Amino acid sequence: MKMKLLLTILFALSYTITVLAQSSRTDMMIVGSDHFSQTYKKGNPNTDVLTPTGQQGMARFTASLARYKPDMLVVESLPEKQAEIDSLYLLYVQDKLNLMTLPDSRSEIYQLAFRLGKQLQLPRIYCVNAPGGTSQSILKKGDNIELYQNATTELRKVVAEISTALQNGTLSLYDYLVTINQPKIYNIVYQLRYITPARVINGKFVNPDNMVDTVFVNPKYIGAELISVFKNRDYKIYSNIVVRAMQVKPKRIMALFGAAHIGSLNNIFTDDPDYQVVQASKYLKK
Repeated sequence: MKMKLLLTILFALSYTITVLAQSSRTDMMIVGSDHFSQTYKKGNPNTDVLTPTGQQGMARFTASLARYKPDMLVVESLPEKQAEIDSLYLLYVQDKLNLMTLPDSRSEIYQLAFRLGKQLQLPRIYCVNAPGGTSQSILKKGDNIELYQNATTELRKVVAEISTALQNGTLSLYDYLVTINQPKIYNIVYQLRYITPARVINGKFVNPDNMVDTVFVNPKYIGAELISVFKNRDYKIYSNIVVRAMQVKPKRIMALFGAAHIGSLNNIFTDDPDYQVVQASKYLKK
């Protein structure tokens, strides 16, 4: 009887500790967005966030995200830009700034983050991007390169299908954003950038940019080297976020980044016991 009682007490304590640990974790939601200045096709209003219809889509998208009620919002802008973003955001919340007049008026930071921040009365929007990354196209040679090339082709087909639907009006800007935030879609990107390249060996990069330190690249593991370039930037972004969060102490963070980062950042934060990943698709419905 004493042993049974002891086991019951230990189980209860273990359950209580687990619940308390989970309740103390910070919720983290990564929201993917295209860079709207790149999505925009001149002369095609279906791709333009600045049209009345586009603005309705932005309003609907931010309203959906607002249900998550983040108390910290971070964006894909370098920390060096913080003072500029602070200044513009302050003017915006005071109704002293017309976003349409800004040089990069289609930026997702203005169209989504500023709009959401004002709606939720957030005092600040944090810049947590990091330099790094490179073009996926620099990996062109090596054993098993056909696996990487085939995966690239399949991704391009998916992107072309979604982009064409947006351009011809069968997919609204709102539904376009909802689509790229579905695990089925962003996991295709994740596989191409962070999984498949590891199968390519004994090769070399073609025309790598300055973000790739070729001095330390090992041709035997050329695919893994490409993954490390992408992952290195993601870990720097992660570092920027968690260091800021240590200062702000939020309960729910939302990160607005290019959709290619969703899978990787989700996995990094899943490994951090201080965080609990929330899927954006939970709040985004077509």
